[in-house]
Amino acid sequence: MSPEYVIDGLYSTKSDVFSFGVLVLEIVSGKRNRGFYHPDHDLNLVGHAWKLWNEGRPIELVDVFMEGQSPNSQVVRCIRVGLLCVQLRPEDRPSMSSVLLMLFSENPMLPPPKQPGFYTDRYIVETDSSSAGKQPCTPNEVTVTRLQGR
Repeated sequence: MSPEYVIDGLYSTKSDVFSFGVLVLEIVSGKRNRGFYHPDHDLNLVGHAWKLWNEGRPIELVDVFMEGQSPNSQVVRCIRVGLLCVQLRPEDRPSMSSVLLMLFSENPMLPPPKQPGFYTDRYIVETDSSSAGKQPCTPNEVTVTRLQGR
């Protein structure tokens, strides 16, 4: 969900663009944003993509099963477009028609992405020592009850 929807309840076409950007990053990486785990940091997938982009290593985001399937330039373009779509401010995000042009044009002029929304470190609660490795979990105690009719 876009930051403006979560924080203020405001929904627009730019909210859809944000969701599309997350989806693009999920497809390229082969991982979901929710529940994303990396052993070196506690960033979500969007934050991890942003970190790699700023370090000049965006190709490291690519799923190992996708390596070699497309030219690196096209994959980096998809990552860049994904990051443009998840920018924090709605007015900085492109329209969906612009996104399509960016993805399908031969030589699109792409602006550099700005800081994405919701990419900060998460607080990870350590589980007991019997668990295998560091496992991400939620620090709250929310439960979900599913009601099923008979």
